[in-house]
Amino acid sequence: MSDNEIMVSCRNLGKRYQEIVALEDLNIEIPRGKVFGYIGHNGAGKTTTIRILAGLLRPTSGRARVAGVDVTADPAPVKRLVGYMPDSFGVYDQMRVWEYLDFFGAAFRLGRKARQKRMEHVLEITDASYMRDRFVDTLSHGMKQRVGIARTLMHDPQVLLLDEPANGLDPQSRVHMRRLIRRLADEGKTLLVSSHILPELAQVCDLVGIMDHGRLLACGTIDHVLARLQRDRQMELKAGAGMDAVTRVLQACPHCAGIQSDSEEPGVVRFCLNGDDDRQSELLGQLLAAGAKIVSFREVPLSLEDAYLAISSEGVAAPGGA
Repeated sequence: MSDNEIMVSCRNLGKRYQEIVALEDLNIEIPRGKVFGYIGHNGAGKTTTIRILAGLLRPTSGRARVAGVDVTADPAPVKRLVGYMPDSFGVYDQMRVWEYLDFFGAAFRLGRKARQKRMEHVLEITDASYMRDRFVDTLSHGMKQRVGIARTLMHDPQVLLLDEPANGLDPQSRVHMRRLIRRLADEGKTLLVSSHILPELAQVCDLVGIMDHGRLLACGTIDHVLARLQRDRQMELKAGAGMDAVTRVLQACPHCAGIQSDSEEPGVVRFCLNGDDDRQSELLGQLLAAGAKIVSFREVPLSLEDAYLAISSEGVAAPGGA
């Protein structure tokens, strides 16, 4: 199997509920072993996509494939190819963790010995072995999320569809979740992870897709998405002296906008610069020539959160595919 093999593919995928468009012309591709971060507010179309890929919802238009299998034309094998973790745990409070995992292993027709072996393996992967004999209703939310992922792994699926796995987790549990997701990808699993907690995805994903009102607005590597958006450079300078000169030069520069002084940090100014490296060097030279004592002069990288806000407010169109 090639690392470049496309494990998840959507082509012009759409879903309508009468006049409501839940998903419109979605085009994505996720290669084997990659983590695809699916970003968007509630109602953006993330869960609709995941349920279609899991074979639980029929699309209105377009095609979706998992490991080459058409999820609409041949949904039965798709259910063995994917591990789906919804955004709610379900009602299994009176079961012990091992009973919960054993139940789902049996649902996938694993034999008793195979279930036992697989159960020990998934508990070890998710660092949940110590919970084995605990009742589900005694677990914290973070513990339940780990057990939920263990459940998705019971039948050893190739693709994991995780709907908001970090939602409601405390900081320590989020760190554990990130490590678990990366470990699963390193072991060859392909993951689609939906979230509205942008910093979490920025640290763990190979690819991102930004959704808004059923439309994919941007898609690709994080660097690619950020580069497409960053028309203006976000700049920050710190001056030890000569703030009058700094203000004068920046206000006179036709390529500078959004000039703001930091009220809590004297001498720090932030602004947008429309231009390349040469223009940045030219501006620094002008500041120095005007008598400003520049302590630092740097470009502030655009964050994934900034990108999401910019895209969702402007409606930037996405290229086809990931």
